[in-house]
Amino acid sequence: MPNKNLNSDELKHANELLKDIRERLTNLAAGDPLLLFAYRRKIAKELGYDERGKPGARKQLKALKWGQQQGKCAHCHEDLTLRYSELDRKNAADGYTVENTDLVHAKCHQERQASKDYA
Repeated sequence: MPNKNLNSDELKHANELLKDIRERLTNLAAGDPLLLFAYRRKIAKELGYDERGKPGARKQLKALKWGQQQGKCAHCHEDLTLRYSELDRKNAADGYTVENTDLVHAKCHQERQASKDYA
């Protein structure tokens, strides 16, 4: 399933929200550039967790998938080391779940993304 693209009205709302957030962060920082940087970084990190989950949870999911797949890449079926493997979401919006992910080689993941024009 392709990722959703915002229509012009949705994009307008997103940009208005972004403008509001930037203004609020600037006001919170009260002229302190280091504090503004820290606020931005915190917000970006937390939003990333909302989409991707926390690193510890993804690490556990990778180990579980590696066991389920018997140490094989879900795409090419060759041996796969856990350390250099990647979780590939079948549908990005559904997140990193057991049902929605495969464990794959980085190269296999890149090839799959390129074939979908995600690269």
